[in-house]
Amino acid sequence: MRGILRRRTAALALVVAAFFAVSLPAAAQRISLIRDAETENTIRTFATPIFQAAGLGVDDVHIYIVRDGQINAFVAGGQKLFMNTGLLFRSESASQIIGVIAHEAGHITGGHLSRLQDELRGATAIQILSMVLGAAAAVAGRGDAGMAIMGAGSSAAIANVLSFSRAQESAADQAGLTFLERSGYSAKGMLEFFEILSGQEMLSQARQSPYMRTHPLTRERVDTVRASVQRARYADAAVPPEFERMHKRIKAKLFGFIEQPSRTMQTYKESDKSEAARYGRAVAYYRIPDMARALPLIDGLIAEFPADPYYWEMKGQMLFENGRIPEAVATFTEAVRLLPTAPLIRVALAQAQLELGLPAETRSALANLNAAVQTDRDHGLAWRLLAIAHGREGRVGEAALALAEQAMVENRTPDAAQQAVRAQRLLPEGSPGWLRAQDIKIQAESKKRK
Repeated sequence: MRGILRRRTAALALVVAAFFAVSLPAAAQRISLIRDAETENTIRTFATPIFQAAGLGVDDVHIYIVRDGQINAFVAGGQKLFMNTGLLFRSESASQIIGVIAHEAGHITGGHLSRLQDELRGATAIQILSMVLGAAAAVAGRGDAGMAIMGAGSSAAIANVLSFSRAQESAADQAGLTFLERSGYSAKGMLEFFEILSGQEMLSQARQSPYMRTHPLTRERVDTVRASVQRARYADAAVPPEFERMHKRIKAKLFGFIEQPSRTMQTYKESDKSEAARYGRAVAYYRIPDMARALPLIDGLIAEFPADPYYWEMKGQMLFENGRIPEAVATFTEAVRLLPTAPLIRVALAQAQLELGLPAETRSALANLNAAVQTDRDHGLAWRLLAIAHGREGRVGEAALALAEQAMVENRTPDAAQQAVRAQRLLPEGSPGWLRAQDIKIQAESKKRK
């Protein structure tokens, strides 16, 4: 997890290794999308039974973590679920997160987001979040700022898409309760989250969380969920203990990276020897940086949980950021061995391998990056690194194509079109790469017209 800390080279200007922030346009740079394998996989683990119960393709729903301290979650652009770090921090259990996911799944299956979905479905996560932030700014009375953030589209229309009526909210509740019951989950988590939100009812609208403003909460809704809990077959069912462990871990990890180290130390005191507290302190010490304290903490966690890929990943990041590249490669390699299906960890390994500058390591990095983009095509850094690796191997056409892919992910359509044209000049006409470059050029030109 890194990238919001410091920069090492021009190639790493926005992101480094497995935790990083994808910046939005200048008017909204304080808000970022966070990519972290452990956090994303944890939320997906919680969500999978819900998505299955809802009849949704598990891999069709994309999960994004937004670096924003406000309590919020929403679905946009078809099946893209956005969840704020503020919601994760405010949650007290995995069950509460599961309740939020069930409710949002109710909006998806209920067709409550039909308006503007054709327009948003092809948009990248960065574009969607930019539009949503623009709508929020406009609704708050800052119309000029809102339009600057969005760059296009109607802020009022988008705000309406993300604002639900009481009837829609009740319908999403009922659907969510059904999904929870089908999954064998208790709805107590949903009820507890509603009770947390109820504490904001007395606040002015400007001070309420965005979730309250776009998902109006009523006493009737809370009472309905409470009644459902009382009669549900799985009312007293507890989530697996491992879920609660995972929930505590991602909270501590995110907290350590986002908050000031001093605040992390106050929250996760030295006297607290729990796994999550040690994890949070390890991240905080790494950020100071105080590697003499950070590495022993993460080494202790690895000794206790040697098959945990995320602790190996975290150690690799610590080593990489402190210039210990050969050790970082070995550590990331172990993380990939333990979890070969995690594209973000493969990208972290490839980044370290490219830093070594050895031909054999470049070839290995190419293999890791190709595997990563097969399952995560929205990874801008992966495409950037792939361009570097292809360039070192003398494959200039493939490098241009990778840069075109990166530009599309980052919503830089003029650059995407330019690199696509360059790739077509360099690649054999009719080859898969040439055809892909043609597709990118057409997509870029279409977005430019819109």
